[in-house]
Amino acid sequence: MGGDYLSMFQLETKRFLWFIGITFSVILALQYLELPYGNVLLSLFSSDKIPTSQSTISQTIVTNVTIFNESNSTDATKDTMPIIGFVLEPEWPQNKSEKFHESGNDETNIHQEEQNITPLSTHEHKSGRLDPYSPSPENAPTNLAPPFGFKTNVSPNITTAMLSNDDNIANSIKKESFRPSQNGGNIQGKSSSISSNVPKENQESHTQIPEVTTISEMNKLLFQSHASYRSMKPRWFSDVDQELLQARSEIENAPIVKNNQNLYGPIYHNVSMFKRSYELMEENLKVYIYREGARPILHSPFLTGIYASEGWFMKLMEANKRFVTKNPKKAHLFYLPFSSRMLEEVLYVKDSHSHKNLIQYLHAYVDLIAGRYSFWNRTGGADHFLVGCHDWAPSETKLHLANCIRSLCNADVKEGFVFGKDASLPETYVRNAQNPTRDLGGNSGSKRTTLAFFAGSMHGYLRPILLQHWENKDPDMKIFGKLPKSKGNSNYIQYMKSSKYCICAKGYEVNSPRVVEAIFYECVPVIISDNFVPPFFEVLDWESFAVFVLEKDIPNLKNILLSIPEKRYLRLLMRVKKVQQHFLWHKNPVKYDIFHMILHSIWYNRVFSATS
Repeated sequence: MGGDYLSMFQLETKRFLWFIGITFSVILALQYLELPYGNVLLSLFSSDKIPTSQSTISQTIVTNVTIFNESNSTDATKDTMPIIGFVLEPEWPQNKSEKFHESGNDETNIHQEEQNITPLSTHEHKSGRLDPYSPSPENAPTNLAPPFGFKTNVSPNITTAMLSNDDNIANSIKKESFRPSQNGGNIQGKSSSISSNVPKENQESHTQIPEVTTISEMNKLLFQSHASYRSMKPRWFSDVDQELLQARSEIENAPIVKNNQNLYGPIYHNVSMFKRSYELMEENLKVYIYREGARPILHSPFLTGIYASEGWFMKLMEANKRFVTKNPKKAHLFYLPFSSRMLEEVLYVKDSHSHKNLIQYLHAYVDLIAGRYSFWNRTGGADHFLVGCHDWAPSETKLHLANCIRSLCNADVKEGFVFGKDASLPETYVRNAQNPTRDLGGNSGSKRTTLAFFAGSMHGYLRPILLQHWENKDPDMKIFGKLPKSKGNSNYIQYMKSSKYCICAKGYEVNSPRVVEAIFYECVPVIISDNFVPPFFEVLDWESFAVFVLEKDIPNLKNILLSIPEKRYLRLLMRVKKVQQHFLWHKNPVKYDIFHMILHSIWYNRVFSATS
């Protein structure tokens, strides 16, 4: 009898152990396979975040990284350093910047979360942090600690092992000073935390893009996207989803605006919808900024040069108290505050013709965010956004950040720009960070004696064609290569101020700072860049104040401009002055300026892509 009881006891014990083992296996499988609501199970441990282990965080492996000194690019000033990784998450800086303190905003306060999250690493760069407002990376740290504060034993082949031969994103990797080959490599790394596939319904509704997409065709694609494009359905709904749907209803049924002293109706697609959308943004929008991320790639804005847009937005967004929330549960949008300019400056290995490590770094950063918080996984990243002005930003972000709202200077229809989701970021050449509106304005229409003006380096295939047809060919067409240096670039500025039309010809990529410069100096922009989506395209009617010329029509450029009646030219000029307010940086943002317009484009696209 005793033996029977012992056998039954052993049998029941085995069954109980099997049951426990199977139960834990199912829980782990749900998390690993990223099934819907998988993170809800883990959220039982914490209401605000998901436990993170070292195994769920991708490490960035980089070797022989070159830091470039922009002010002096000779070989003697370059430091090549073998390193094994970058800190993705140091302690948040407690000191305020030496510059731009006039606004009185305390940047450290807005990043304190309600939940107390202890950084995984508290390592400091030995040479000190990079001055985030320096116009060059000359103060960049020369020794960066391994990620997350633990030792990393790196196999020489680990980077290659994490990459694949998929070359969908390499073709668009170009830059004016560094031009990698088209087989620059791509990353198809797997992560247990990230879902980077575009939702199926979006792929089905995506309209086929013709070889050359005219500005009129872009307007149709935008209209179609607002009717058909929807982001991934949230894994669970929250109050912010209902607020977005309510905002869309109010925008679509906006009261008619007849007269508004601040908004000139003819330069907008629909001034009534824009006005109501902007008002709702001011009243409701809340943005959460992730405090994770180490300088210099994150939280380090550049405020001068042709990529200054991303830096100015980062600086003003992180200092903002109206839109920024400390509570991520109340956020309509989540900002990923990395600099595409700094990513290239710090990580690109000169002459390597490869950007694999740049993509891998972003992958590791997003994996950290997705592993620590539940917000990325709730929408697949659809309520997250980035602002990148470097030429490589589209290709660096089109894989692991594909579902995000991407505000890009290089807004190219042929390179993965998604109407209804992505936004075109103005490329602004800021020459003076302390006074970004210096030299604003230009001559009156009657004092603009030059028909058309262009000057610039021979980047890309188009500009040599422009000069071939028009350089020194006609006194009315001031078409040059790069102008001789002058103090404050005064020669270039005076040409813009005294010309009727300013030619904005693409370089290596579709974007050019001349578009905003023309508006800045009150010169009618003539955009020669097929498939370029102009800034704030969601609301601005660009054909009302700019001229678009197809690349194939360069030989006929003068006739096209002369065919514009004087009355229409004066109307275009007047509207350039009216739209100018939307393209100006201010150290303290003002209503309808470029900072608010960038944020509005992101808000507007999120509202219209939200899933009911």
